[in-house]
Amino acid sequence: LCTMLCYTGSMENIIFTDGASRGNPGRGGWGAVVIDSARVTLAEFGGCENNTTNNRMELTSAIEGLSKTEQDSINIVYTDSSYLINGITKWVFGWQRNGWKTKTKEDVLNKDLWMKLVDETKKRKVNFKYVGGHVGVAGNERCDFIATSFADNKKIDLYNGPLSGYPIINIQDVSQNLEKIGDKKSSKARSNAKAYSY
Repeated sequence: LCTMLCYTGSMENIIFTDGASRGNPGRGGWGAVVIDSARVTLAEFGGCENNTTNNRMELTSAIEGLSKTEQDSINIVYTDSSYLINGITKWVFGWQRNGWKTKTKEDVLNKDLWMKLVDETKKRKVNFKYVGGHVGVAGNERCDFIATSFADNKKIDLYNGPLSGYPIINIQDVSQNLEKIGDKKSSKARSNAKAYSY
């Protein structure tokens, strides 16, 4: 299983994902923006659950975003969730070896969603990349808006059409993240993430 490989080229799909919940557990929402590089199209997706957690919504957004791309495609997933990145690029290998048990022999939290995400990464090439949340990265901000709108049960129109017609001009630009928080702070954010049992 390869989940974090670096691929170069101009034909990579770009996926932004985010999740939100009003309480842990509580009503939650997820959002994904999927840019299809081959067709030069963009589609927004979102959904909600009534009794869920922020982490479950983060996982769901990645699963749903990837599921909208073709099998064997090359994808970059941008997320502000260290839990998602650490889980799929590090912890999941030990979980699988241990029969989806943690080191303390407990069931892996959100096992059902981790299994689905592993399945999606087996079908396509995926590179998970961290972006800071709420630092002006357009794709991340849009996904946050979609996720929170669904969590708050607010009506929202989702775009599906040519990339050239998308109203957010800089949707593919993630450089604002590095300009605003810098590599040092970005690394600190990742290192300070809660160390879940694995």
